Amino acid sequence: MKTITTEETDGSHLTDHLTADISDEELFDLADLFKVFADSTRIRILYTLFCGEKNVTEICEALDMTQSAVSHQLKILKTSHLVTSRREGKTVAYRLADDHVKTIIAMGKEHIEE
Repeated sequence: MKTITTEETDGSHLTDHLTADISDEELFDLADLFKVFADSTRIRILYTLFCGEKNVTEICEALDMTQSAVSHQLKILKTSHLVTSRREGKTVAYRLADDHVKTIIAMGKEHIEE
């Protein structure tokens, strides 16, 4: 295992552990994950869920999108384990799967702002 340490602007250290031997399957899975982030509509939906869970109607209203368009993208995000859902009667509430989703987007935003 290879360790890379980079100094952050506040003076603390961020240590990333990278595995030198990554399997082809892991590379394909990683590429598939980044493909999900390659769609601006899906990024907009994820940003909408940063503040907490919302149902499809709330997401549609926030993004001025149709229910079918939002539902299609939510299915992709759910299959990719980036969002989770729970049923409330007839309504389904969606939320970010975990803090990793926020971290990935925040790091991407930081990267493009450099």
